[in-house]
Amino acid sequence: MAESTLTFRNDGGVEVYVRRWVPASPCRAIVVIVHGLAEHSARYERFAEALAARGYAVFAPDLRGHGRTAGGDEHLGWAGPDGWNGMLRDLATVVELARAQYPATGIVLFGHSMGSFLAQRFAQLHGPELAGLILSGTSGSAPGIDAGIVASRVLSVGGNARKPSPLAKQIFAGFNKPFAPGRTGFEWLSRDEAEVQKYVDDPWCGFPVSNRFFTDMLAGEREGWKRENERELPTDLPVLLFAGDRDPVGRNGAGVTELTERYRHVGMRDVSEMLYPQGRHEMLNETNREQVVADVLGWLDEHTDQSTKMSSASGPPGETA
Repeated sequence: MAESTLTFRNDGGVEVYVRRWVPASPCRAIVVIVHGLAEHSARYERFAEALAARGYAVFAPDLRGHGRTAGGDEHLGWAGPDGWNGMLRDLATVVELARAQYPATGIVLFGHSMGSFLAQRFAQLHGPELAGLILSGTSGSAPGIDAGIVASRVLSVGGNARKPSPLAKQIFAGFNKPFAPGRTGFEWLSRDEAEVQKYVDDPWCGFPVSNRFFTDMLAGEREGWKRENERELPTDLPVLLFAGDRDPVGRNGAGVTELTERYRHVGMRDVSEMLYPQGRHEMLNETNREQVVADVLGWLDEHTDQSTKMSSASGPPGETA
């Protein structure tokens, strides 16, 4: 397998960086990974390598305001006007690039946390383009989201749009309360202390997000949870939802199960849910991550029809570094 980078300039004039892992064998399917809030695509290297070793091509962008796409630490947490919809448009471009490189191959969208909320909405808008949807550390609702949107909009008025969001900071602190006292304040991410420390030590993780970004994110989540939008999901799209049953984002599994049941209610025929006992938010970085990855790979293998989705090419065309 090989890792490389490709870039494209989005409609806001920002250069978007996309990491890519290429399988050594013919490609059985493409997995597009959408990372979470205040992190970046390089954190999925271990998972991407496992996917590539199994024959999957992986494309993982740094979203607007994150990682290399931010273009400097001063831009972390700022996605510009209409940032949420802009990220959705960027994901559509990533899917197009992946399809161009593997034209006979199905595309599975994998989203974690904030990335899972983007993935929910993307599947509503572009469902027929997908062969599968995987949601990690997700939820189907957030208590008080309407009040949060109103408060965040007030905080974003005038020259305050780019200032750090106190609401986001407050919510993250609330996520960690069940695990206090803790040394880092990010114990809610994983039981693996070494993995939590990697997050804390990473300058592209845990940064403050702007008032405007947080407003757009909350409004985007609410849009994706509207019943009329969920009814736009293709009923034949396979979906896997997985999380820890102590993940505060998914309300200890309740929010995950809520979404599972809603998807089934709108007629989706293949919806699977995996809740891991004592698992926290980042199951790919948890103490039982080997089992989690094995479960995800098993689901992917089961839902990959190699007779129709295997690429005829042994690898993608040229790349940019």
